[in-house]
Amino acid sequence: MTAWWREAAIYQVYVRSFADGNGDGVGDLIGVRDRLPYLKDLGVDAVWLTPFFTSPMADFGYDVADYRDVDPLFGTLADAKALIDEAHDLGLRIIVDIVPNHTSSAHRWFQEALKGEGRQRYHFRDRPNDWESIFGGPAWTQVEDGQWYLHLFDKEQPDLNWDDPEVRAEFDSILRFWLDLGVDGFRIDVAHGMVKPHDLPDIGHSDQIRMIGADVVPYFDNDAVHDIHRHWRHILDSYPGERIGVAEAWAPSPERLALYIRPDELHQAFNFHYLSTPWDAAELRRAVDESLATAASVGAPATWVLSNHDVKRHVTRYGSLARARAAALLTLALPGSAYVYQGEELGLPEVLDLPEEVRRDPQRLRDPDSGRDGCRVPLPWSRDLGWRRPWLPIPPAWGELSVEAQQGAEGSTLELYRSALRLREHLTGDLRWLDAPEGTLVFARGDVVCAVNLTGAPVDFGLTGDLLLSTDVPGAPDSAAWWKVK
Repeated sequence: MTAWWREAAIYQVYVRSFADGNGDGVGDLIGVRDRLPYLKDLGVDAVWLTPFFTSPMADFGYDVADYRDVDPLFGTLADAKALIDEAHDLGLRIIVDIVPNHTSSAHRWFQEALKGEGRQRYHFRDRPNDWESIFGGPAWTQVEDGQWYLHLFDKEQPDLNWDDPEVRAEFDSILRFWLDLGVDGFRIDVAHGMVKPHDLPDIGHSDQIRMIGADVVPYFDNDAVHDIHRHWRHILDSYPGERIGVAEAWAPSPERLALYIRPDELHQAFNFHYLSTPWDAAELRRAVDESLATAASVGAPATWVLSNHDVKRHVTRYGSLARARAAALLTLALPGSAYVYQGEELGLPEVLDLPEEVRRDPQRLRDPDSGRDGCRVPLPWSRDLGWRRPWLPIPPAWGELSVEAQQGAEGSTLELYRSALRLREHLTGDLRWLDAPEGTLVFARGDVVCAVNLTGAPVDFGLTGDLLLSTDVPGAPDSAAWWKVK
């Protein structure tokens, strides 16, 4: 029997924007629990929840003040337990976000450090080096007694020192707390971070953000981080039911990324290379081949993702809903595990015209275009948009993209995803590329063929058999279709 995670479809819930269960305009755990039947009906296997822990929300929950409790904005620990149990009753698994690279500056440990106690848990120095924050500006902030502390993200997110045994023991305990509560795994934020070189060397130039994922930087992807993931794998394996670890890891090469998903480390790593590939047949084929080869080199499944809470939605990145729908059929036909970001099943675009007064993402301070608020606008559940005073305004035009508007509507993006996720379970075997006209991709898995036209003109693929699913008339510009062939 194949391990569930090797071919799973996993739905990402950005909790504060998914469903509002108490009418305060912010999504919460009650809202997620209420919508579990929707996710079951959509056809996914598991649900990944972004952080809902106690937090001042400087970075929307990725600044954790208490890893063992739920922020009142999102509910209670009892709500979390009820959500996990009800998901299991429906046959859905729950993956929670863990944030081990840094805490909130409001965390008890950091508050003690400001008083001079336990500073070894963080990176304090008498003089800073030249490292830059991912959110822009220096990665160091000075405290009252003159020392400086490291924060690779917001100044309210001080980096933990993973050379300290107390830090390691604390996260062992945190993982076991949530595993004991019943979660099925963890998405590990900044899984490539955590370990820093002891001498904290200078990099020697600025604009370091452009190096991440392309060049070697001293604060990411250090070899010793794998010792942590190996240890965590032992913890995961000590629980029944195949609990998993999913790495959010940026590495300078496919070979370095593969190290995170060796058989004794984590189970999956997000495929940012595929996500960032443009709408081009040759480029996408190269990304698919490289991804499959990288995963196969360590016996892991490939993991596919088109959008998430940190990037512009792919309707906007690709330039049209037609391309986004075709990309969905391409992605869901590939062997391995696939992630669906909330709202992509509705064909939601990026919201590019949010008023400045409502934008709150700290990353926008790096430069205006890097803000992530536009992909985090709350989901439209009904034509009247269904939220009271949503924390970010929902565009009025989204009423016709709502779940209510698309449910049962032939040809809608929601019904396309439902059909694809249902049929996806019957796709088996390795990918085999077939001859294809220029600017197109055609491949088979078993007796199912996926044909994608990435050109602006109609194409005759010459396929015969049963048409299983199509985003448009087969062969239309920027379309995709699945065929069952003999």
